[in-house]
Amino acid sequence: MDKFTVLESVAAPLRIINIDTDMIIPKQYLKTIKRTGLGKGLFSEMRYREDGSENPDFVLNQPAYRNAKILITGDNFGCGSSREHAPWALLDFGIRCVISTSFADIFYNNCFQNGILPIKVSPEDLEKLFDDAGRGANATLTVDLESQEIRGPDGGKIHFDIDPFKKHCLLNGLDGIGLTMEKASAIDSFEKKLSERAWA
Repeated sequence: MDKFTVLESVAAPLRIINIDTDMIIPKQYLKTIKRTGLGKGLFSEMRYREDGSENPDFVLNQPAYRNAKILITGDNFGCGSSREHAPWALLDFGIRCVISTSFADIFYNNCFQNGILPIKVSPEDLEKLFDDAGRGANATLTVDLESQEIRGPDGGKIHFDIDPFKKHCLLNGLDGIGLTMEKASAIDSFEKKLSERAWA
């Protein structure tokens, strides 16, 4: 998993509340267990028209936001079914950070396991960020995980809280497997002792 330290990017404003995982990645894309290739299906029911062409009104299809790595969105993001394909699709598209006032718990935790930083802010701060994001390519945000702050294009700062363990994992690029591998020497030592006992 890639480390998350400092991210500087244009932020795409998606002013919709209660975006569920079916909207993030519709069911027809769930046939794979691969984490790659899902970016094309991200928000597909909003990104594409019925004939398969792009919907020019959808934010991620607009030139200023095509390469956005930060998503600013409405309350209760990631609700609905607990599909891990949702953070996979966001990451495959290039989104490394999602900012909202609230997230569904399972989606929130899945983000950390996949190298995405979900940030909770107050409604007032979210409005400031929506305003910044609305300026398109002329306004980039900087998300600094170590200092736990979002810096706006005009020098404003928003502090955010994060669980220290989750912060440690993201800063060091550790998912569940990575955390286990940190204990590899202790595991090897234990298995060696166990094997020696079995032969004794």
